[in-house]
Amino acid sequence: MKEYTILAACGALLSVGLDLILKTQLTRTKAFWIFWAVMAVLTTIINGYLTGRPIVMYGEEFFLNIRFITIPLEDYLFGFSLLTSNIVLWEYFKKREKSSD
Repeated sequence: MKEYTILAACGALLSVGLDLILKTQLTRTKAFWIFWAVMAVLTTIINGYLTGRPIVMYGEEFFLNIRFITIPLEDYLFGFSLLTSNIVLWEYFKKREKSSD
């Protein structure tokens, strides 16, 4: 079973869902996608170093083995979900704090 693939895809979908539920509309902004492009480049550099040495290795039975250079596709999905969910929560609580002033 491809556990890493399933969990990474679910995480990415849940983070976008969180954006919709909390109505932060983060994923609808150009600034977010520019930010994500910068983060994807940085992820490629750092993760490429870690997976290219190999400092970090993956069990092929847990992911699709679709790679960009040496980096599994799932790592991008996982990073997307972590960053997006954190920024969505940050924006939500920032708006909530401003509205209570």
